[in-house]
Amino acid sequence: MEHCPPFTAPATSGLSISLPQGLTVLYFYPKDNTPGCSNEAAAFRDLHEQFSAAGARIIGVSRDSLKSHENFKAKFTLPFELISDPDETVCNLFAVMKMKNMYGKQVRGIERSTFIIDAEGSIVRAWRGLKVPGHAEEVLNFVKSL
Repeated sequence: MEHCPPFTAPATSGLSISLPQGLTVLYFYPKDNTPGCSNEAAAFRDLHEQFSAAGARIIGVSRDSLKSHENFKAKFTLPFELISDPDETVCNLFAVMKMKNMYGKQVRGIERSTFIIDAEGSIVRAWRGLKVPGHAEEVLNFVKSL
């Protein structure tokens, strides 16, 4: 089982988030306010109470600025924090930066990925290159099974 690399990163609400720290759903997404990312954030938002009841906190990560994150968080009333990773430090720790095709061009971006990190700091489950529909529910079911 892989171990979560320790890190501290700037996040919304003026926070600095450190991991590992308790049961965490850490999800990486390409960009604030894009359709897939908005749907994914809303799905995690809608299941937030159930994640909390299962003892897990949700944290989103993208390369967007804190200002962009604060606007995204407000627009979708997200009850969890978002880490701003413009220099890709956290993205690189989890190897989520990939070459992708966008409108026929090769671009480097975040591969949509989710990691479950337990209280001991072990990565107990990873999803990479995932599709948004049904994903938050799948993650919740896994968390409930722990």
